[in-house]
Amino acid sequence: MIDIKSMTEEEITQALRDLGEPAFRGKQVFTWLHRGVSSFDEMTNLSKPLREKLRERYVIHVPRAARQQVSALDGTVKYLWELHDGNCIESVLMRYHHGNTVCISSQVGCRMGCAFCASTVGGKVRDLTPSELLDQVIFTQADSGLSISNIVLMGIGEPMDNLDNVLRFLELVNHPDGLHIGMRHISLSTCGVVPGIDRLAELELQLTLSVSLHAPDSGTRSTIMPVNRAYDVEELFRACRRYFERTGRRISFEYAMIDGVNDHDWQADRIAEQVRGMPAHVNLIPLNDVRESSLRPSRRLSAFQKRLERHGLTATVRRSLGGDIDASCGQLRRKAMEEREGGDSI
Repeated sequence: MIDIKSMTEEEITQALRDLGEPAFRGKQVFTWLHRGVSSFDEMTNLSKPLREKLRERYVIHVPRAARQQVSALDGTVKYLWELHDGNCIESVLMRYHHGNTVCISSQVGCRMGCAFCASTVGGKVRDLTPSELLDQVIFTQADSGLSISNIVLMGIGEPMDNLDNVLRFLELVNHPDGLHIGMRHISLSTCGVVPGIDRLAELELQLTLSVSLHAPDSGTRSTIMPVNRAYDVEELFRACRRYFERTGRRISFEYAMIDGVNDHDWQADRIAEQVRGMPAHVNLIPLNDVRESSLRPSRRLSAFQKRLERHGLTATVRRSLGGDIDASCGQLRRKAMEEREGGDSI
């Protein structure tokens, strides 16, 4: 059975033409799918024989909200979605003055092995399909009753490790007959997969590239981010420069502040040296405690920020949301996995 929600409107239109249907049926089906229907029977403007033909050839998967945590502090909502095969992923709904943002996952688990991230515990299980990426937006919006205006691909997984499906998702979510969320309202995060950055540069999409930097020197970065052994930080900075030269887009560098590891003045100086000549934004992140990690939040966040600013860099501290729930990426899924292993249902 074919996952019809992962198909573009053009592909659906051609498939329906092959069934002898007029071209406008493609738009009708595409629109229904992006409204979040769970069956072809809900597509009430299609004939019963056509709905039966679709049911014979295609499948519509819908995630189940297995758990939901709501922050009493700021209204942040964390979802644990159970997929059709029983795997689970996370999404986070965050409310800002400029609109509602959903942070979505790109994979079930992650193989990148970053020392400060709960998502990588247990490794990567599989890639998400374009429809599973899309459903996180559709059903977060449906469950909350809030209109989603911004998307960040910063949840579980490495988007560049699932780039074909991510690019298909971007095409779907940007489509005027679907959710029609503009590229300038989408941020894609990577831990530094250089070939992916170069491929993204060639496409010249108007999204925001966020690079999980976390250390500007190879010695430190390799100890906390194994990806640095494949794509050294010097190579990463060169790729970022190529990306800027091709797209003209400012890059956001994410930097989780870790006590005694990456919060020294010389590391702030190294960042400034490496990004000189291209517009960059350094987003300093107060580290979330992860039970499986010995790393702890830095006590030099303000001093590090001021050091960067003295170099003329734009440096901000990420507003901490959902502090009273399992806000760190992968924590809720990890908790559910442990309970399942102990015999409890999710």
